[in-house]
Amino acid sequence: MLVRWLVNALALFLTAQLLGPAFRVTGFGAALVAAAVLGIVNAVIRPVLLILTLPLNIVTLGLFTFVINAVMLLLVSHVIVGFQVQGFGTALLGSVILSFISMILSALVRR
Repeated sequence: MLVRWLVNALALFLTAQLLGPAFRVTGFGAALVAAAVLGIVNAVIRPVLLILTLPLNIVTLGLFTFVINAVMLLLVSHVIVGFQVQGFGTALLGSVILSFISMILSALVRR
């Protein structure tokens, strides 16, 4: 669980480096806190949103999940000092990049 948290924090930090000032993490400590809060939000709120939007998610073949992930990023950015996401478009792009980086880092850690 600790390794997963570190991987997610690193993925969040790398995503911020790629997207620049519109998606900002002030340091790795802020990334650790944001990753922890994002994990809690994803465990509690995300399943409810996925169930409520299931028909839309089926119609879009699962792509609406990125919209839900973007909403989760925006929610966390409003709660955590040192983690800022400016606008829904940035959050949507950030959720796609974050998923991709997290997938790559998780695969590397498993090996």
